[in-house]
Amino acid sequence: MLNPPIPKNEKERLARLYEYSLLDTMDEKEYDQITKMAALLCDAPISLISLIDRDRQWFKSSFGLDSKQTPRDQAFCAHAINEPDRPLVVSDSREDERFKDNPLVAGEPNIGFYAGFPLVTKDNLALGTLCVIDRKARDISEREIESLEILANQVVKLFELRRTSLEKDRYLKDLEARNKNLEEFARVAAHDIKSPLANIRSTAELVLAKADNLEEEQKELIGLMMDSSDQLSSLIDGILRHSRTNELILEERSWFSLPNLVDKNLKMLEPINSAELDMEVEPGLDQIYSNRTAWQQIIINLVANALKYNNNPAPKVTVHLKANERNIILEVKDNGPGIAFEDQERIFRIFQTTSNRDHTGSTGTGIGLATVKNIVNGIGGEISLQSTLGEGASFIVSIPVI
Repeated sequence: MLNPPIPKNEKERLARLYEYSLLDTMDEKEYDQITKMAALLCDAPISLISLIDRDRQWFKSSFGLDSKQTPRDQAFCAHAINEPDRPLVVSDSREDERFKDNPLVAGEPNIGFYAGFPLVTKDNLALGTLCVIDRKARDISEREIESLEILANQVVKLFELRRTSLEKDRYLKDLEARNKNLEEFARVAAHDIKSPLANIRSTAELVLAKADNLEEEQKELIGLMMDSSDQLSSLIDGILRHSRTNELILEERSWFSLPNLVDKNLKMLEPINSAELDMEVEPGLDQIYSNRTAWQQIIINLVANALKYNNNPAPKVTVHLKANERNIILEVKDNGPGIAFEDQERIFRIFQTTSNRDHTGSTGTGIGLATVKNIVNGIGGEISLQSTLGEGASFIVSIPVI
């Protein structure tokens, strides 16, 4: 018996094999179907998907054989991987110098015939083989060779799908860890920054309460300091809400009435600006299966923005709900100042604002709409804006029906 030579690229080959995390995994139907088909096509009692490890041959799938592995130095497949561009066919192993004294020939499974088709990655690394085995000497036809090559290619595609899935899982776990770290940072930062801000504001209020000996300019500066503290506190709250959007997106779906949810939030927001709030609902939305919390945040943010920055003497906001076969559509329309065309794309990016001011004369933080866009995109939807400067704005959210 001749021991199989070690491939020149053995280090790289093993590294790639371990990337797929296939060794010692459970049986899988997709692989078992391929080995069964290979055996049936070739009328062979045994078919294997083998992977050549450092010192063993391990079977990802085996048809007609109970064993899960053999020593590498006895493996026919360990010979086959040295020529990844073509199959290894041994018509009569008992007459072949490489194999006639092999324990797998002299004893179980009594290999007389072997045909192994290397499982080769895109970078030309042979991880193992798809092989068929018979206990008697025989030949293999061109048709059988062509069929087995096709099946071997399918095995490699399954490997690649697994690798892609593993990479995706690792990415998602890394992303989840990063998000948790970000949320924790935002929480700690919010607490550590807002506490001194609250102290500054309280101190300023105390100073103003004893303002008999202060000049008007000094009072204005203290008032400005209080306003700045409020704005910074609002910014921190916005950043904290934005950091939590990923957690919100992952909340479980449930059945609920979208019109009832909108009506409830409109009543809560109605006191703002003494605005007229209307709701127009088309049939079919009494019960939807979706992320209730996400919808609530979308509604509150869009309606509150429409009220907060509406400088019309008779402010009005209309919420229109409708659905088609694919999407639920929410439109929030106002009669405010509108948004200039050149601003309509960038306002969905975090910290980007327009020149519009709220009732106190302050501009926004540039977080609210970015947060809404994150939520909408996170549950598979889209958000768009239609607006003409001086003629109000209409935000349109479209979310797939589940």
